Amino acid sequence: MIIMSVDLGKARTGIAVSDSSESFAFPKEVINEYNSERLIQKICDSAKKHSAELIVVGFPKNMDGSIGSRAEECSDIADKIKEQSGIQVVLWDERCTTVSAHTALNFTDTRGKKRKKVIDAVAAVIILEDYLKFRKNIK
Repeated sequence: MIIMSVDLGKARTGIAVSDSSESFAFPKEVINEYNSERLIQKICDSAKKHSAELIVVGFPKNMDGSIGSRAEECSDIADKIKEQSGIQVVLWDERCTTVSAHTALNFTDTRGKKRKKVIDAVAAVIILEDYLKFRKNIK
């Protein structure tokens, strides 16, 4: 099954996609969009382009596990993605993924404008890798 992950941001949204064996996650794109309705459409278009059969949306819980306003926004967007795309959508805890993405980019010495362009896609890869590990463990 091809699974697509989404790291929602206010200005930039990262997209990553798995291979059909669910073994690897690949960064695919960063969508630059402020308007939530256009963003939802672009995410649905990306899911169709990549033949996604499941969409995992990062769910930014607070560090204490509570649900804040940003997590509620992400949940609403996830519902709209499911409604528009007809594809099953799963919310996935994304606490610390952006920090992990910054750490990964530090190892590759990615800096400046290039870093800003890829950080959200790298965060989407981390979300997807976590979800793929979870799926392997429950099989």
